[in-house]
Amino acid sequence: MSWKTRFSFTFSRTGDDMNEEMTQQMMAAVERLASAAKTLDRVLSRLDAQQAELSAKVDRIVAAIEEDPADGEDQAELQSLTERVAELERANVELKAQAARMSRKTLSPLLRGLVGKFDGESGEKVDPAVLEKTLQALSVEQRIAVKAEMARAGILE
Repeated sequence: MSWKTRFSFTFSRTGDDMNEEMTQQMMAAVERLASAAKTLDRVLSRLDAQQAELSAKVDRIVAAIEEDPADGEDQAELQSLTERVAELERANVELKAQAARMSRKTLSPLLRGLVGKFDGESGEKVDPAVLEKTLQALSVEQRIAVKAEMARAGILE
């Protein structure tokens, strides 16, 4: 017994107030619903197929990217940048060495005379204003070095 026959039989047995026209309308609605269900099933099947196809394409793309992370141009650019970094590091080391060689390690004759004049044995102390005026020609680092030496020698307080 098909579902149509069962459905029709069920409606005809339920009561006298259902007439034939209403039964036919219900049957038509059920047929339309069945047709829509079949159509939805076909659409879902197509969507599943498209999803599987897209997944396969994505997997191939990912595999291709993982095999060759960088093409020839990127590798050449990376090599060029690596060489440039090494060159800049060598230049930096050379400049630091040159700066170390160029720093002044001796006092000027004027300062040697000033330090010699106040040797600490005579008990004389240097006037800070005179010292600042004398050291004015030196850089800040040199002034600090001279003052540190004079303080160590006991000339400055």
